[in-house]
Amino acid sequence: MENVLLFEREGGVARLTLNRPENGNALNMDMARALMNAAIECDADDSIRCVLLTAKGKLFCAGGDVTEFSQQTDALQAFLKEISGYLHLAISRYMRMAKPVVTAVNGPAAGAGIGLAAFADIVLVDPSAHFTAAYTRLGLSPDGATTWLLPRLIGLRHTQEFLLSNRRLTADEAAALGLVTRVVKPPLVLQDEAAALAHELAQGATAALGRTRLLLLDSFSTQVETQMEFESRAISSLARTAEVQEGLAAFIKGRRVETKKGDQHG
Repeated sequence: MENVLLFEREGGVARLTLNRPENGNALNMDMARALMNAAIECDADDSIRCVLLTAKGKLFCAGGDVTEFSQQTDALQAFLKEISGYLHLAISRYMRMAKPVVTAVNGPAAGAGIGLAAFADIVLVDPSAHFTAAYTRLGLSPDGATTWLLPRLIGLRHTQEFLLSNRRLTADEAAALGLVTRVVKPPLVLQDEAAALAHELAQGATAALGRTRLLLLDSFSTQVETQMEFESRAISSLARTAEVQEGLAAFIKGRRVETKKGDQHG
């Protein structure tokens, strides 16, 4: 069977690579299922402290595999429910786990590729990348958390134009709007920058990073007083973790923090 998602470990970093370059890394059922299984593994394995998602070839992800869609005929409705279900379980797990996620968008992204690019904490993109929704061209509506992520990242007005008109966003436009973190331009190399950042995050206090991720994720649905209560509970819950004890000791002694494998839960 085709290995549609490469899973490699580099120290505390799990590198996930979309591996259908001859198909523009289009999302098929196998890839959606593989992304979900990888998310479960990354979440459960304490030795993994950061996830880096990227792709092989010239495209990051061309969206759903239209050829596979067209083969479903009368079964398309059930097929779309299943493939979007795997994709959504994957994205939800990546967003909710303690480990930070970095995406290295090596080229154009469309359809479901937008959600796969945008859900991460830090999104680095190659200058060749551009973004197109493309759903309505097929008579479909968005998936992959696109309608949740984009209004929060670029605002409702920009999202409406982007999704309804299928306007193409260049890498620089995406960065200016806040869809991505930054464009990695020469002489810097995207994969090198992304790997360095992922390894830096893997050396961080994973429990604190995880609490911070969840606080930010939940902040749009809470009142300020509720959010501050969540902040108070989160910061106090970390007090007895080994990461905090090590961080305080390192600060007082003026030395670097020593990271220990698996030391991430409070």
